[in-house]
Amino acid sequence: AGATGAAGGPLRRFSMAAVMIGVLLALLGFTLAVQLKQSSTDSALTTARQEDLVRILYDLDAREMRLRQDIGALEESQRQLRSGEQGRQAALEEATRRADELGILAGTLPARGPGLAVRFEAGAKPISAVRLLDAVQELRGAGAEAMQISGGDRGAVRIVASTYFLSEQDGSLVVDGRRLTGPFTITVIGDPATMRTALNIPGGVVATVAGDGGNVIVEDREVAEVSALHAPSTLEHARPVS
Repeated sequence: AGATGAAGGPLRRFSMAAVMIGVLLALLGFTLAVQLKQSSTDSALTTARQEDLVRILYDLDAREMRLRQDIGALEESQRQLRSGEQGRQAALEEATRRADELGILAGTLPARGPGLAVRFEAGAKPISAVRLLDAVQELRGAGAEAMQISGGDRGAVRIVASTYFLSEQDGSLVVDGRRLTGPFTITVIGDPATMRTALNIPGGVVATVAGDGGNVIVEDREVAEVSALHAPSTLEHARPVS
């Protein structure tokens, strides 16, 4: 709502200015046409002396030149107004796009797109925090743009740069302070083929979990939903460098 309100003022001012300039251009053109018509039909000119005709012609030429200069100035003002408004609109759109990208990366905005659902099922050994962290790193290296992890209890945690994983003795995990029980599923947005290849490299997370007696099920998603949000931390010491 704030962005719409901010852009509304300049748009209204631009519309009013454009209307006024258009009206002025029409009036100038009309005035020029009327003057030329009157000059060509005035019967008094038929009896005027040659010197008077030359002076009248000179005045008409000078007046036409001034009117054309005025028209040119108004058209330039109109062009600048249109160009300036387009520039402001483009800057606003770029700022909005950049804010959305940063929000997705920081985990403060939900995201959707093509990706994978990666399900971890424990075997003789529980799925450890180390295995899940390895999977997250492999997915990031393959271009993952947004991720969340959910447990068997349907609880979900957004995975961001600061996310941590801790293993519990009962086989559950603590992810960013929230306890999740298995089986665990990582929902990730990115190129499915590239991320699937990264997970299945020899000695990678799929092979390692299988060596522990577990199983990793990787499913493509045309539209993967990453809806869990991360609450950003309040900075106490760090400041941007100006």
